[in-house]
Amino acid sequence: MSTFPSTPLPLTVNCSIVFGDVPLLERPAAAAAAGFDAVEFWWPFDRPVPSDHEVDAFVTAVSDAGVVLTGLNFAAGDMPAGERGILSDPDRATAFADNVEVAVGIGSRLGTTGFNALYGNRIPGVAPEAQDELAAEHLALAGRAAGRIGAVALLEPVSGVDAYPVRTAADAVAVLDRVGSDDVRLLLDVYHLAVNGDDPAAAIDRYAGRIGHVQIADAPGRGEPGTGGLPIAGLVDRVHAAGYRGRISLEYKPTTSEPFAWLARPEGARA
Repeated sequence: MSTFPSTPLPLTVNCSIVFGDVPLLERPAAAAAAGFDAVEFWWPFDRPVPSDHEVDAFVTAVSDAGVVLTGLNFAAGDMPAGERGILSDPDRATAFADNVEVAVGIGSRLGTTGFNALYGNRIPGVAPEAQDELAAEHLALAGRAAGRIGAVALLEPVSGVDAYPVRTAADAVAVLDRVGSDDVRLLLDVYHLAVNGDDPAAAIDRYAGRIGHVQIADAPGRGEPGTGGLPIAGLVDRVHAAGYRGRISLEYKPTTSEPFAWLARPEGARA
């Protein structure tokens, strides 16, 4: 289960969604038991700066499982309530800067190569231009911090929240151009792009050189490949042919008790 079928691209599994019903500190071991050697997480704590004890417990859970933490989200606010990042929130500028240091510190201990910085929703009463300026400053900050350990910061177009302004690959790349740093890259999630009406294949063709990470789930539904209508395997083949050599993240909501069975049936990813 180390590579995506038909390609040499290595896999990583997002423990926050695929193993969401497993207690947090048991998720890395669950991923290892399922055959994975790499994992990623959304921000696993309830605040931007957790206690040293909480950080150490998380690091120990990952290292004891024998997996690499390839990806980690920066703090994103109250996601169940609809928040999608604090990057562009003036009231949480200090919290974001502090969180970057904590996240990169965790990453330096666990081999992390990508840190996802969700842009944040539009805030009533705050000028969009002010949010965009702050977001660019914070992305540059995150990129510099990630670069210290040989990693990159990532910006992801996201679906499902109307107030989130980065919805297409073009939206994200426009932000990357504003930041102007090779340490900040596009996170290409084929599910989010498709749901937002942005053709993932066209995004790959146009922005292959800007992609820092790839995540997959089928659409509609965000289930495993084969549960919707996206040509997942074809898209992975396409990004590989375009020169991408990073990991493919499995970031989907399992629909069966065997959420990785499709990996043994690669045709299931070619729906």
